[in-house]
Amino acid sequence: MATLNLKIVSQERELLSQEVESLTVPTSTGELTILPGHIPLFSRIETGSVVYRVKHENQFLLVSTGFLDVQPNNQVVILVDAGVLDKEVNQKRAEEAITAAQETMAKTQDQRELMMAEASLRLAMLELQIARKTHKSNV
Repeated sequence: MATLNLKIVSQERELLSQEVESLTVPTSTGELTILPGHIPLFSRIETGSVVYRVKHENQFLLVSTGFLDVQPNNQVVILVDAGVLDKEVNQKRAEEAITAAQETMAKTQDQRELMMAEASLRLAMLELQIARKTHKSNV
């Protein structure tokens, strides 16, 4: 069975380097599924959940904005500002981050701080969604 060589890198670290069966990413034009043999492609990634399949099981990774590069020979590279693996998801921490972001948004007048709080809120809400989907409360 053909696979994709997937590498996902954030500003802080390499999040994933693994052979996968398929990959679904949130792009600026909607969700895009990549299968082995996909044509070369370069696309912008939006904040959301990357779903990749390994041994017939879906795995999740939360990402902020970035870029997807599908290269010849089934090489896929994703570069993102930030990301969280599903095994690192913590429901309590996500709930606390949501509360903190909402409080910041209610108090701040600074546009930059407001945009950062909104981005944190989106990522924390996705993290909470993944935690509930995978039934992880304390990782």
